[in-house]
Amino acid sequence: MKTAILGGGLTGLTLGCLMKKKGLDFEVLEKEKECGGLMRTVQTEGFTFDCSGSHVIFAKDEKILRFMLGLLGNNEIECRRNAKILYGGRYVKYPFENGLSDLPKEDDFECLNSFVQNLIRKEKGELEKPRNLKAWFFYTFGKGIAEKYLVPYNSKIWKYPLQNMGLEWVDRIPSPPVTDIIKSSLGIETEGYKHQLRFHYPKKGGIHALIQALQQKITHRVFTGFEVKKIRKEDGHWVVSDGKNERQYEKAVSTIPIKTLIKTVQPSRDVQESIHRLKHNSLINVLIGLDKSKVNDFSWLYIPGKETLAHRVSFPLNFSPNTVPSGKSSVMAEITCCFGSKTWLMKDSEISGRVIDDLHRLHVINKKEVCFTAIRRSLYAYVINDLAYSANLKVAYDYFRSIGIGLVGRFSEFKYLNMDDCVKHAMDFVNRIDVSGSVKSSSLSPCEKSSPEVTDSSMIAKKAS
Repeated sequence: MKTAILGGGLTGLTLGCLMKKKGLDFEVLEKEKECGGLMRTVQTEGFTFDCSGSHVIFAKDEKILRFMLGLLGNNEIECRRNAKILYGGRYVKYPFENGLSDLPKEDDFECLNSFVQNLIRKEKGELEKPRNLKAWFFYTFGKGIAEKYLVPYNSKIWKYPLQNMGLEWVDRIPSPPVTDIIKSSLGIETEGYKHQLRFHYPKKGGIHALIQALQQKITHRVFTGFEVKKIRKEDGHWVVSDGKNERQYEKAVSTIPIKTLIKTVQPSRDVQESIHRLKHNSLINVLIGLDKSKVNDFSWLYIPGKETLAHRVSFPLNFSPNTVPSGKSSVMAEITCCFGSKTWLMKDSEISGRVIDDLHRLHVINKKEVCFTAIRRSLYAYVINDLAYSANLKVAYDYFRSIGIGLVGRFSEFKYLNMDDCVKHAMDFVNRIDVSGSVKSSSLSPCEKSSPEVTDSSMIAKKAS
């Protein structure tokens, strides 16, 4: 029984490798000439940049981490996170609540005091349970941390009113320990989000090295340049067409964006409208090469200020020395926006010029040292959980379950999934397939009732991703 795996990104290729190991028949159909999805890498003029922002490898689940690192073998480096937040011209330790002593004393006191006062009011039952993301920030972290960092940063990255964003997954973010907040305020070293404190990255090839390692295991079953345009059921089989050629399968599982998938079938108007209402952000990644041996020791830098176009900057040299030519360094600056927005429609030269000027003004780089620039755009970057998200997603899940197409992966399930989550969801899906190729459960989305794994309160999700 042959299965069509739609999409050759991390999830699709992982599904293929796991199905092969289980002795199942399958083919991976990828639209582009190169597999990878959001994990593509560009190598040019000696520089290595990940196209869709900074990706690093970490996982809470040791099994998932071993799987990913096993693919890389010796092509792997372990790094210790050194992330900062740019606040009022100061570098504050990340996560923000673990770097309070880096703030001016008045700001430090306000963050600590409001956090403690919040705890007291919670104990007394004086605080109303939050019903949206903005209220949740104040409820969980207090006014100081919320107003100084979480609200401005998240407003900048989501480009969507925080009071109109839901809470389907925030209960998976652990509340910061009281002792850590107090220690942080006093300048006693603490660490947050310890599962990503040490992360991994390929020595050579950028994050795409992980994709290549997966693809090599199933290379003869991967078909690139095959854009899925139509899917129909015929005599108990799925017929998948790219407009010129047709391929036939008994089963189908999709890892491509659900908004793309819906165009290949013929659902009712209600289903189409529900999926159309699902919201997401796009990403512009500015790639900058510098004629300087080293910029700093940071892994990445969060920038909540409105006056700066980019929300996050990463430094590839600090992931691997093989990402830059000898004597040079590099920077990647990420900008979220809505597809078709004013920012999205800006010319590449205008965007790179603005970002370089911003980073020069902030003393992150010296624009006189810039020797290379490029832009990469990603239509799909972050899922936005608006207040109607769950209702619209349920309609989508119900429809694809009814026709028998599985949904696995970040924009197929339309959940904020990190790399480790994508691997886990692929594993869960394949574990539910019996030897005949049939899915054991009636649910064709592996973690339908679960929420996206959240890695930090800055993104309320990773990307490090």
